[in-house]
Amino acid sequence: MLYLKRKVDNYLLNWKTDPNKKPLIIKGSRQVGKTESITRFGYQNYKSVVYINFVEEPNYKMITTDGYKAQDIIKNISRIDPSKQFIENDTLIVFDELQDFPKIATSLKFFKIDGRFDVICSGSLLGVNYQRIESNSVGYKTDYEMFSLDFEEFLWAKGYDESTVHEMLEHMIQLKPFNEIEMSIYSSLFLDFCILGGMPAVVREYIEKGTFEGSVDIQKQLVADYKEDIRKYADGMDQTRITNVFDHIPVQLAKDNKKFQITKVASNARFRDYRGCIEWLKDAGIINICYCMQFPALPLKGNYDETKYKIYFADSGLLVSMLDDEAQEDLRVNKNLGVYKGALYENIVGEALVKAGYDLYYYKKENSTLEQDFFVRNKENLIPVEVKATNGTAKSLRTLITSNHYPDIQFGIKLISGNIGFSDNIYTFPYFCAFLLKKYLNTHEQ
Repeated sequence: MLYLKRKVDNYLLNWKTDPNKKPLIIKGSRQVGKTESITRFGYQNYKSVVYINFVEEPNYKMITTDGYKAQDIIKNISRIDPSKQFIENDTLIVFDELQDFPKIATSLKFFKIDGRFDVICSGSLLGVNYQRIESNSVGYKTDYEMFSLDFEEFLWAKGYDESTVHEMLEHMIQLKPFNEIEMSIYSSLFLDFCILGGMPAVVREYIEKGTFEGSVDIQKQLVADYKEDIRKYADGMDQTRITNVFDHIPVQLAKDNKKFQITKVASNARFRDYRGCIEWLKDAGIINICYCMQFPALPLKGNYDETKYKIYFADSGLLVSMLDDEAQEDLRVNKNLGVYKGALYENIVGEALVKAGYDLYYYKKENSTLEQDFFVRNKENLIPVEVKATNGTAKSLRTLITSNHYPDIQFGIKLISGNIGFSDNIYTFPYFCAFLLKKYLNTHEQ
């Protein structure tokens, strides 16, 4: 099976060589490739890999019967399966599907103290109280959140290497427009990525077949799996409400006003009744929430209204797979985005920002046309980011930059279907550069 190179690969190699490393918890939404990357790393770098999946092999939940010390757990694993080898300083123990047995996290402290074996836990974010896990193993573990493929990883899958990404970044830094060939190729690849999303199974199917054939079925199955997970893991929550929110996201994103309206989800629906449902979907890694700022100024944290927000899917492929059949066909065959153009590009930019490590914020001034899609920051500045479905003027962006009311804003970024440009303190980049914004802004402040 084709392996898709991931950013976690390098992270794991660096983790292994760290003399002070702690047990690692890799978390992320379902099917983003966690298990595949971990096991591949294990078999390439250790003499022995002890892999335990708590969903497929529930009998291993008994390994903590005698307590959480490393030697007791190892002894019990060996009792269940004597063929598993524990070679000191050359064994990786993988506890997979952590969400089905979160108690195992308590053992991480003891594995760290013991020091003879490397340990990685992996699990979906579904229904897992990571705060509880934190309290059980605080100071004795390292966390890493994994996402579906970003555009850089998608380019790797297509055969491009790091030099391509470096060249794209240089274009941005030097404000040097892409040539016609570059624009055509990168724009086409990016549109494919928007339609497919970054789920490894979907991307692999596309790479192996060279077409969208088969990718639709995989995407639809993923949506069905997510809904099944809601039924399985949403303990004590109103599963119907969670599913309702999930189903309404594409409809609400297609509107000009993309603020999520709970009242449209069900009759007499109120924010306080649905707040937990929205948080559950966010914690499960299924959606990204973009909060409305109270005022466009630093700091970002705490400067927002939690009752006003936009909801995006964490992977654009989920959004596409939930559109009606005609819209999907139009997308794949004709590359026509129709009424969903603004929704899809906003979703993919929001996704790129989250994968780069940003939280999502927007601004809509009451009783005014002033509205801005996203905000990010560097050390000194608040930076508005506008996603333009058409290459028209960015009135709100200009207002934010030129007005004396917003001293934290000195320049802005506009993402369009066109080429690189700079005018009136607005840096313009093609959509396909969105994944590089953080790296670009890091160079910008130097």
